[in-house]
Amino acid sequence: MLTHIGTDTIETERLILRKFKISDDEAMLKYWIADEKIQSLYSEPVYTTKAEVDELLEKYINSYQKNDYYRWAIIEKNSGECIGQIAYFLVDSKNNFAEIEYCIGSDFQCKGYATEATKAVIQYGFDKINLHKVQICTKTINKPSKRVIEKCGFTYEGTLRDYFYMDGEYVGRLYFSMLKSEFESKTKLNRNIYLHNNLPAIEFCLAGRLYYSYIEFYFTCG
Repeated sequence: MLTHIGTDTIETERLILRKFKISDDEAMLKYWIADEKIQSLYSEPVYTTKAEVDELLEKYINSYQKNDYYRWAIIEKNSGECIGQIAYFLVDSKNNFAEIEYCIGSDFQCKGYATEATKAVIQYGFDKINLHKVQICTKTINKPSKRVIEKCGFTYEGTLRDYFYMDGEYVGRLYFSMLKSEFESKTKLNRNIYLHNNLPAIEFCLAGRLYYSYIEFYFTCG
């Protein structure tokens, strides 16, 4: 059973994922929502005016009243700019799964931001919402998105051939997924690898704490 909590703020090393605000309209127009190439790759319309974007943002903001609505503005910490978005745009509460979509403005691509945001939303889905499965899909021509999906550890499930008709040709749709059990296994493995690689440093720190505790005890009670 899912535990719906709505769109809470998520912070990563370089990003803040938060609810959209009306004031995000200018950055959206500047970085991605008026870009036909970006919008077409995840099957969204192009918005070219502030009025159109504000109308879309009103829908987003009003939807935040529902506890099963999950859509984040992706904010770059260094600049404070809204550089893209990520969402669980499809949430199936009966079958306990959700599907992710995302986009990053072209000025901010090839920096690992999409991977960083997607990993954070995956963790949110499994740890906070209690999803059983997270799925994601991309067009066969979208190689950068495919690399993001692979870096996040999704399992390829299959291809819907000739699913889209774009610019005079047919394009397939690739499906990937991750189960909660797989996520937990990978998280445990990564934790064990981290501990193994950093064990000498951890032991040194613990030894230092014990030494200073002994010195403090000696001068206090000795």
